[in-house]
Amino acid sequence: MNIKAKEYYKKMFPEGCSELSETDHEFVELFNNFAFDEVVNNDDLDDRTRMTAILATLIGCQGIDEYRVMLPAALNLGVTPVEVKEIVYQAVAYLGIGRVLPFLKAANEIMAERGIELPLEGQSTTTAEDRLEKGEQAQVDIFGDGMRGFSQSGPEESRHINKWLSDNCFGDYYTRNGLDYKQREMITFCFLSAQGGCEPQLTSHAAANMRIGNDKAFLIKIISQCLPYIGYPRSLNALRCVNEAAKN
Repeated sequence: MNIKAKEYYKKMFPEGCSELSETDHEFVELFNNFAFDEVVNNDDLDDRTRMTAILATLIGCQGIDEYRVMLPAALNLGVTPVEVKEIVYQAVAYLGIGRVLPFLKAANEIMAERGIELPLEGQSTTTAEDRLEKGEQAQVDIFGDGMRGFSQSGPEESRHINKWLSDNCFGDYYTRNGLDYKQREMITFCFLSAQGGCEPQLTSHAAANMRIGNDKAFLIKIISQCLPYIGYPRSLNALRCVNEAAKN
């Protein structure tokens, strides 16, 4: 590894190198020089934001093995246990429990290994009675007044799904403490860009990100920092969605 890559790698992994350094030395040098020098030094994104985006991206692309590698690095670089759990919890709304459960188990195992006491302090701010109201308000806060009344909109046969988006996706998750709206929209952007096939939703959430302060330049930084983990095609698709959202 070059000097800058070694410096950043040591920040992430003070305990030393991975086993791939023995079996795949050339590849490790190529990847680390790119990901931990050329990419991380491309912009001024702070380490916590970078690692938050990477964790969300690895969940989105189902990169469980790399998630196990990068979660300790994220904790070393300042991402808190509460933030880690909130990323995993919110992923369920965008990927489903079938794809997220392995990441929840991995997070629990790694935290236990580090002596972090579980369960963590609760972060919920809603009740069964007000989750719909607060969820729809979150949608309004993020997307604008056009979302008011969303839970009761749409064809009658599928209106329940709009209600679930309000009370479950937003009411159960976005209203929680631990991450603010800007962080939650950023990780949603990462979930969608990493899993692919969600370009209409990705464009919508790119617009929502920009509306609440995660501007186009910021989203391009996020795409750039996550590119080593999802590759060029999905990164370029995400960039196209950002450009499309920026036109409106």
